[in-house]
Formats: sequence, C-alpha cells, structure tokens
Amino acid sequence: MIDVQRLRVLRTVAEHGSFNRAAAALRLTPSAVSQHVAALERSLGAQVVARSTRGVTLTPAGRIMVGAAESVAAELVHAQRQVDRLGSGRTRITIATFTSGGRLLLPGALAHLATAHPDTVVHVREAEPEDSLPLVRQGAVDLALAYHFDGPLPGRLGLGWTPLLEDPLHVVLPDAHPLAGRESLDIAELADEPWVLGCLKTEAYLRRYAERAGFDPEVRSTTTDYFFAGSLVAAGLGISLIPSIALTPRVAGVRTVPIVPPAPTRHIGVAAIPRRGLPQVATVVAALLQRAAARSSSG
Repeated sequence: MIDVQRLRVLRTVAEHGSFNRAAAALRLTPSAVSQHVAALERSLGAQVVARSTRGVTLTPAGRIMVGAAESVAAELVHAQRQVDRLGSGRTRITIATFTSGGRLLLPGALAHLATAHPDTVVHVREAEPEDSLPLVRQGAVDLALAYHFDGPLPGRLGLGWTPLLEDPLHVVLPDAHPLAGRESLDIAELADEPWVLGCLKTEAYLRRYAERAGFDPEVRSTTTDYFFAGSLVAAGLGISLIPSIALTPRVAGVRTVPIVPPAPTRHIGVAAIPRRGLPQVATVVAALLQRAAARSSSG
C-alpha cells in the first residue's frame, strides 16, 4: 500500500527541487523528508529521485508517482468541496481564466448562468494557463479557460480539453506606417522592424516564427498588457503581435493587419478533470462558454 503522506512529501520535493527546501515548506527536517522518500522507494521497489550536489530530479518512476500524488490531492480537495456544498445547500463553482479570454467570453456566459441557476455561487480567479492548469489538476478550481499555441496543450496530463475558438495573432502598426494599409503581411516582411510585445509568451512565439522566416527580431519593449503594448505602438516605439481578441478596446492611432497563413494562433478552450462528481453546473458553464465562443466567431 502506498502511503499518501509519502506521496505528498515527494510532490513537495519535486516542486522545490531539493530536500532542504521541501523540508522548510513541510515544516519537517531534511532527514525526515529523506526518510519519507526512501520509504516510498522501498515500497515501490524503484528509485523516484536522482540525488546530486545540485539538488534532486525525478526519475521516470518519480514522475509517475508525482502525477499520482497530484491526482490524490485533487480528489481529496474535490471531496472536501462536495462536503462543503452539502453543508451550505448551495452550488459553488470556481473558474480560472486568462484576462483577454475571460473578458470576451465569461460575462455573457455567467449572465446566462445567473438566470438559469440563480442559487449558484461563482468564484473567478485570474490566472495564465501555466498557473490555472495546475489549479485544475489540484482541485483548487473546477474549470480553467485557457489557451495554448502550437502543439498539444502543455501539462494536459489528466485533463479534459474542450476547444472553444481559434485566436489568430495580428500585426499592429502605427497608422502612418508604410505597411499599415496592407490586407495581409508575411512575417518575413517585418524582419527590419523594432518590436513591442504584450507578454513574454508572445515574444517566445514571435522568435520561433521569425527564426522560420530567417531573421532575429529586435525586441525593444516588453509589457504584460496588450493594451499598453498597443499604446506604445501608437507612440511610434515599434510594431506588435497581438491576439485578435485582445484588440478590444481599440487603441487609437494603430492599424491591425492579419498575417498570411499559416498565421500564429492561440487555441482557446476549457480544461477540467473528467470525473463523475464534477458539479453539473460546471458542465453548464462549459456549454455556455461554447455558445459565447460561437457567437464571437460568427460576429
């Protein structure tokens, strides 16, 4: 039988990368942490961490067990929330969302939810996918409105994914820019332009596309807000790459131009852990988000 406490200790070691830091987080001694991990390894008959002077890393068996630890922790949190719902007599749902997607899709969906299920208590947490998806796996939130770029959803292990809409990125240029009147642009045409970007993930994405086009982009300004990035473009600091749903509200003094296919695109969807105990209202919210995305795409 695998001890749940030992799984919890291993999960904390994986999170912090060392026995000492895990011990501080768990309020245990490093020796106690080491003993828990060693006991887990004996019960499994396999090594779960590789120890070195630079810390510890998970072995393949360790990664499997950390995934199991996350699932167990999520189920316990979920069970506690179900008990809390029984005690309160009210349905509660917690939704994590990234900013631009939440601004576009959540208000309409939640307005419909309030009409159809007036006794439902809704909590919303703003979080980027790299933070919200672990929250879903841990059971801290019921749903996450999230996105990913090329390739599969990062960290999807154990999560169900419902696609909602495609969100292509557009080039944003000052009104007076020579290319502002174009119907579309090839990213290779922008090789000599200075760039202003609205988030670090967009910068990484731009660099991948620029590398394919044969140039290294000159990034002069980075922000954590697309509207601010657009304002800097209007001020003449450079051009930007902004997802289409983040182009509202419109920044005065700029033009947006689509990129010729294959255009860089965010894939937006809803992540949840498939389970029978998931509140029925969570399924309702997912369906309402699908309707809101369909209206947005057609509009």
